[in-house]
Amino acid sequence: MKVFNNVIYVLVFILLISCNKEKLEVDILITNGKVYDGFSSASKNNTIGIKNDKIVFIGDENSASIVAKKIIDASDMIVSPGFIDPHTHADRDLKNSKTSHNKPFMFQGITTVITGNDGDSFYPTSKYIKLYDTHKIGTNVVPLVGHGTVRNQVMGKSDRKASEKEILQMQKLVQQEMDAGAFGISTGLFYSPGSYSNTQEVIALSKIVAKNDGIYDTHLRDESSYNIGLIASIEEAIEIGRQAKLPIHISHIKCLGVDVWMQSKAIINAIEKANKEGIIVTANQYPYDASATGLQAAVVPRWVESGGNDSLFIRYRNPKLKKVILEETKKNIIRRGGADKLLFVKSNKKDFVGKNLLEISKMLNISAEEAVYEALKTGYIRVASFNMNPEDIHNFMKQDWVVTGSDGNTGHPRKYGSFPRKYHKYVVQDKIVSLVDFINGSSAKTADIFKIKNRGKIQKGYFADIIIFNPKTFKDKADYTDAFQLSEGLEYSIINGKIVIDKGKFTGILNGKVLKK
Repeated sequence: MKVFNNVIYVLVFILLISCNKEKLEVDILITNGKVYDGFSSASKNNTIGIKNDKIVFIGDENSASIVAKKIIDASDMIVSPGFIDPHTHADRDLKNSKTSHNKPFMFQGITTVITGNDGDSFYPTSKYIKLYDTHKIGTNVVPLVGHGTVRNQVMGKSDRKASEKEILQMQKLVQQEMDAGAFGISTGLFYSPGSYSNTQEVIALSKIVAKNDGIYDTHLRDESSYNIGLIASIEEAIEIGRQAKLPIHISHIKCLGVDVWMQSKAIINAIEKANKEGIIVTANQYPYDASATGLQAAVVPRWVESGGNDSLFIRYRNPKLKKVILEETKKNIIRRGGADKLLFVKSNKKDFVGKNLLEISKMLNISAEEAVYEALKTGYIRVASFNMNPEDIHNFMKQDWVVTGSDGNTGHPRKYGSFPRKYHKYVVQDKIVSLVDFINGSSAKTADIFKIKNRGKIQKGYFADIIIFNPKTFKDKADYTDAFQLSEGLEYSIINGKIVIDKGKFTGILNGKVLKK
C-alpha cells in the first residue's frame, strides 16, 4: 500500500510540475547547438525559441512546454547571432532587384550590412529606403550619409575649401539624411571630393550628427604616406571626435605600404589614450593582406582629379604638367609596393583582368606610370594592392575595440569571404583570436558601436537574426584568382524570424529590413 501511495505522490508531483510549466507556441525551435550569445565569455547549451521576428525563449527546453512549427537540430554546430558588417558597398547590389538578395554577404553569416561608407552614399537616403522596401532585400541595412556625397551636392568636385554658406548648406543636407534614417556620417578623406575638405569642415558636419546621437565613420585621410601620413590621420580622426563630441569609428584600419609598416603599436597607444580621455574610438578590419581600391584613387595625385575625369586628361595631355603628373604617379606606385603589387581585378578591358600593372606596362611597352593613364582611358579600373605586414594585421586584430568588417566590393575576395576567412584562418588555423572574441566582435560589439537596438545578441526580446554554422567546414572559397565564390559551412541563417538559408541552401526569402536610427 505504501509503494502504491508513493507512486501516486510522484505522479501527482510530476503532473503539478508539468501544469506549472510555461506554455509556448513558437515558429522555430533551435535545439542541441553550442550557443554563443554575442556577449558572454563562454558558450551555453541553450534551446532557442522564435516567434514572428523575435526571440521569445532561451534556456532549458524541459523547463517549458513548447510546441514548435519547425525544429532545427543544431547538434555539433555553432549557434551565433547573425554577423553585422560595419563597412560594405552592398548598396550597389541592393539597389538592383536581381541582386538584392545580397547572397555574397548572406553566405558569410552576415544578417546586417552597413552602407554608405567611404563618404559615398546613395542620395537621397529616403529614395533608396523606399526602393529597398519595394523590391525587398535579403539582409538588413543600416544606412550612413556620405560626406563626399553631401559635398558633391553643394560644391561638385572642386578642389577648394567650403565657404560658411556652403557649410550651412551641407549641414542642412546632413540633417535631412539623418531625419530620413541614417545612423551617422561617413567620410572618405583620401578620395575626392572628401580629400578637398579641411578638418574644420568635417567637424562642422559631424556636430549635426552628434546632435542626432549618430556616429562618425571614417576612411582616414591617409593610410600610408600620401599626404599628412597615417599617424597624423589617426590624430585628425580623434580630434574630430574630441571637438564634435561623437564616437569615432575607423574603417578598415591598416598600415598600408612599407613606409608605414610597424606603426600599429603607436596607433594602438594613441587610440587607447583617446579612449581613456573619454573619446570613444573603435575600428573595423578585414582579414586580408591586400587592400582594394580604384587604380585612379591608388596612384593618381588628388590635384590631378579636381573637376572630374575630363579635367584629369586635359591636365595629363598638357606637356608642362605631364612630367610632374608621371613623377608623382611613380612615387605613389612605389608607395603601394611597386607595379607588380597592383593586381587588376576589374576592368572593361578583359585582357587587363588578372594581370598586375608591371605586366600591363610590358604588354603596352610603356612605363608603369604611363600605363596607369592608358588603362584609365578604358574606364574604371579596380585593383587589389598587396601592401600590408602580418604583424600589423595581428596587432590590430587582437584589440577589443576592433571588430570584423569586409569592405566588400566587386573584385576582391573579401566581398564573399571576410567573416568565414577570419574564423578559418585566424581562429582555427593561426589562433590569433579566440572563437568567443571572433563571434562577439562580429555581432554585439558592432551593434553597440553603431547603436543598433535589439540586434547582435541572442537574448530574449531581441530580433531573431541568428546563424548556425558547421565549425569544421565554415570557411571562405573566394580568392584573388576567383573572387566570386560563395563561402561554405553556413547551415542556417534566420533573418527577422524567417529562415533564409536552410541546410546550406538559399530559400529565396527576402526578409531584410532597412533599419532606421
